[in-house]
Amino acid sequence: MAVANHPETRPSPRQRRKDARPLELLEAALSLFVEKGFAATRTEEVAQRAGVSKGTLYLYYPSKEELLKAVIAHYLSARIAATATTAEEVRRIDGPMAPVLREMLVPSWQQVYASPASGTFKLVITEVRNFPEIAEFYVREVIEPGHELVGQILRRGIASGEFRDVDVESAVHSLLLPMVMLCTHKHALGACTPHSIDAEKFIAEHVELVLAGLLRAPAKPRRETRPIKST
Repeated sequence: MAVANHPETRPSPRQRRKDARPLELLEAALSLFVEKGFAATRTEEVAQRAGVSKGTLYLYYPSKEELLKAVIAHYLSARIAATATTAEEVRRIDGPMAPVLREMLVPSWQQVYASPASGTFKLVITEVRNFPEIAEFYVREVIEPGHELVGQILRRGIASGEFRDVDVESAVHSLLLPMVMLCTHKHALGACTPHSIDAEKFIAEHVELVLAGLLRAPAKPRRETRPIKST
């Protein structure tokens, strides 16, 4: 028999609002940082867009730098952390690595491009030079774990003979940097020009293009040689 929820066990509207505030603040911050730039955005603007007071913002994020770190962590590093199980699964796979790369990279980057997370790349690229602490955070939380996961797959494919013996670091950059540029373009030139890119198609075809260069060509069958007849 179903038991009715007791009214006292349900979170109050005020509690639900309080629980949602961190996400609302991150959404407002990302939107403003991408539109105006990190340095030009004032914390009171973020609070106003999120519908809270400036004091409330500081309860969750003590400084604008901490707010930016939280934006990066929420929109990017949390996604990469979610692939930790993928990394464990990769270690157990006994088979081709090309399908693993394809199935991991294509849908995940398509989702990033279609979501607000795509704006984080423009934000980081345009701002980190002025904020070394943010740059270090981004490298540690986003670049290093992402590169390690893709590099692990590439090394497995090279060791099995599936992939050519390429420089792994260069191959990782070849796979990922165009994706970052695609997301950056969306919030830069792409935001003010009518010439849109079919991002889903671009991402899928880009991965296939790099895989075609990575895959070791199958050995060609030897042609029989016939002795030359003397005349």
